[in-house]
Amino acid sequence: MTIRVIVADDQEIVRTGLVMILETQDDIEVVGQAADGRRAVELARRLKPDVCLLDIRMPGMNGIEATRELSSEVAVVVITTFDLDEYVYAALRAGARGFLLKDAGSALLAQAVRAAANGDALIAPNVTARLLRAFAGTADPVQPFEPLTDREEQIITTVARGRTNHEIADELHISVSTVKSHVASLMAKLGARNRVEIAMWAYETGRIRNA
Repeated sequence: MTIRVIVADDQEIVRTGLVMILETQDDIEVVGQAADGRRAVELARRLKPDVCLLDIRMPGMNGIEATRELSSEVAVVVITTFDLDEYVYAALRAGARGFLLKDAGSALLAQAVRAAANGDALIAPNVTARLLRAFAGTADPVQPFEPLTDREEQIITTVARGRTNHEIADELHISVSTVKSHVASLMAKLGARNRVEIAMWAYETGRIRNA
């Protein structure tokens, strides 16, 4: 199945580069481009892509605002030049399924798009642990709707370390479908919208200390 993507960045040369990288992938098709967040939202609602790749700093409606508008409708990956914790945190709280720096490289960019399309979340490795540790304990973590099972406790630590469903399945010697079921259960119990919020909860409750 081809993953349909919209790319939004106010710098034409950057936007063109991102499109060229994604178009080299056999399973990814760029179906729309935008120079600002408002246009990206309009295109997303009209074209219904699988993933939106949004820059943070754009005129008018920025990438965070656009993410907030779209995250319940389409998977969003945020990409930026600026490695600032407040940007990452705001993007994830807005519902982004991925966060990358523009120097991440073509392989990681394609991986983030695929992960988002598959319901996974990918954050640039150089910001993941630092970000989650920085915000651990900044808010009172929610109490799970039901106690977590032993297997869910295992799953949550692997999710918090950025593992994909396939990596978790290999590590725990279970099927991918079983991993997906456990992740869905965790989301329901924690009231989390995505895997990133599961990871945040793991850090906030002290389950992960040295990722």
